[in-house]
Amino acid sequence: IVLIPVFLIVTVLILLDSKGGIIFKQTRVGKKGKLFTLYKFRSMYKTKSTTMLVTTDNDERITRIGKFIRKTKLDELPQLVNILMGDMSFVGPRPEVSKYVELYTTEQRKILTVRPGLTDYATLNYIDESKQLANVDNPEEYYVNVILPKKIEYSIKYVNNSNFATDLIILFKTFLRLLRICKTKSF
Repeated sequence: IVLIPVFLIVTVLILLDSKGGIIFKQTRVGKKGKLFTLYKFRSMYKTKSTTMLVTTDNDERITRIGKFIRKTKLDELPQLVNILMGDMSFVGPRPEVSKYVELYTTEQRKILTVRPGLTDYATLNYIDESKQLANVDNPEEYYVNVILPKKIEYSIKYVNNSNFATDLIILFKTFLRLLRICKTKSF
């Protein structure tokens, strides 16, 4: 209820900025490999389908308001619906698309034993992932070979050490990181 004004403001900004829907939907892999629809505020122009599933900071598909909501992570707010529906929790490994989960080893599939979350260790360490991807020739290859293995490592660390105290620490660090971003970023 407290976030309804934020939802309304972001909705109006998206509608004023570009044509298309308000919500972006994408199939992700959840606990026990169950597929679910992840919700985000739309931050890109609706274009022809692309096979690239990663987005860089300089991606021309990103709208003007999209740049702002992606940097501040406001685009992630609709995932609160995923939490209410039981597909996600506040803290847990970020859910991936099937294409990348298919690359997991048997050991890495341990990640799928817990509910995916809105934030985790990987979120804290890769909060500016799209900036890193903007500086490489092949963003998807870099994601698969460099970033994804590290994210998986963080996710396994979470699965092996998760408890209520860990969740509170991750939530607190995420909140502080977002405050710092909002203070230092120019949009």
